[in-house]
Amino acid sequence: MIDIVLHEDVRTDIKGSYDWYEHALEGLGLQFISELEAGLDAISYAPATWSTFEHGFRRYLLSRFPFSIVYKEEEHQVLVLAVMHNSRNPEYWKERVDGEMKEEYELGTMKKLNLDLE
Repeated sequence: MIDIVLHEDVRTDIKGSYDWYEHALEGLGLQFISELEAGLDAISYAPATWSTFEHGFRRYLLSRFPFSIVYKEEEHQVLVLAVMHNSRNPEYWKERVDGEMKEEYELGTMKKLNLDLE
């Protein structure tokens, strides 16, 4: 298992999507979070499994929701740059490449993201 480190804007990506799904149908936002956590866990165990996306980054596609986790494997960690809706312009996350990375994601809990899911 390798450590997951999130870009500072990933929290905003996730919170906006959670809110949208939860507004559409109560409980759907939590299902989105659950699938996202499963994806991050899978990436932490086998980061080279998913196909190369662009510029050395990889993309993990969520199965139930139209989102991708855009990440790059480094020597001792995985850097997650975006949780991107698949219909969004894929260029937007590239400006994050030199941005600030946040503390490590704690596997098994989205509490590390400090999301106010209420």
